[in-house]
Amino acid sequence: MEAHLTIAIYFIYVCLVLIGIGIALLFFMKIRHIRIQRKKEFYLQKHQDYFKFIQLHLNGVSALPLPPGSLTKLERRVIQEKSIEWIEQLKGDLREKLITLCQDAGFVQDDIKLLDSLFYGRRIAAAYRLGGMRSAEAVPRLLSMMEQEKYSALTIVLARAISKSAERGDQLKEMLHHLLRHGKPIHNMAADIIMETRLDASRILVKLLEDENSDFVKVALAAMWGQAIPEVVPALDRLVVAEEKDVRAEAVKLYLSSNPVLKDETIRDLMSDSDWEVRATVAKSLGTMHAAGSIPLLRTALQDANWWVRNNSAESLALLGETGFEVLCQIAKHGSGVEREIALYHIERTMLQDGDHQKLDQMVAYNKKKLLYERYFGVSESTKVRQVAAVGGDYTA
Repeated sequence: MEAHLTIAIYFIYVCLVLIGIGIALLFFMKIRHIRIQRKKEFYLQKHQDYFKFIQLHLNGVSALPLPPGSLTKLERRVIQEKSIEWIEQLKGDLREKLITLCQDAGFVQDDIKLLDSLFYGRRIAAAYRLGGMRSAEAVPRLLSMMEQEKYSALTIVLARAISKSAERGDQLKEMLHHLLRHGKPIHNMAADIIMETRLDASRILVKLLEDENSDFVKVALAAMWGQAIPEVVPALDRLVVAEEKDVRAEAVKLYLSSNPVLKDETIRDLMSDSDWEVRATVAKSLGTMHAAGSIPLLRTALQDANWWVRNNSAESLALLGETGFEVLCQIAKHGSGVEREIALYHIERTMLQDGDHQKLDQMVAYNKKKLLYERYFGVSESTKVRQVAAVGGDYTA
């Protein structure tokens, strides 16, 4: 019993010692960090004249001068970080001159050597700085690291550095292959990474859309959101009928967002697609495109098994003037089941929203809908259709 008690006491002492060492180490790291930050601030002030000289001569024809004098390791890092900050902010020839300065000053070579460091944090920092310096020289080494690396934070840093630094499209495709081979659902992040390239983004996206690798196609589709790239529209037209469900759905969304002139046959095919996301996307777009000729299709879609398809169809009917609104009133008056519920919901929603009119055309449109409303329900403006929740059907969306 006494032996066990002695062991417990020694164990507590060991734990206290380890805790004390940990606290001391934390204090040491904190103090060291503060000292480094103070030194960095000192070196920034020390080299202010050099920084001002660089800024004044960026537009000149001659090469930028190297940092003056014999510099410490930390001084070189401060100047390097300042150069990277400018590279991120500038474009064109100004950026190229700063990239050349980093190369001539040996910053690129220093960080390429650090890629072989035993310390994980140093490898990440070096890869990050190489991307900031747009180092084309480092791309083969970074690609080799991505090929050997398991999926981790370093993989993302390497991918972004390669995208910023690559000078050829095949390097970007190789980077995407290594990034996506782990099977992670990171297509949106990959799209964000690929758009940081210095290369022509439209040409890169067209090549990715035409690639047989569906992951590349998904990345290109994700990258196209918010991008006005007319060159990719023909590729979208082909992908609208792609076999893979995810690719087809995203292609349809992008295709419709480009406001194309849709043929009636195309609309019918898309509204009968096996994927509910495609049907819902098309139903929503028909109202915003004011496709009055599609009212019969939207009327039929109110009986769709998926709630989103029914909801978007009713919403589009409400946007298609008095003709679409009257179809909703007819369904609300004489229909049944889920289609009646969704029609009632959007009738009330339309009356509440359109009642707040300010322009003459809005007032005229509202009065027309009000007359239709009273014809079917026999109530005044102040009496609203009972509020009905849009329930029933498929909620798996």
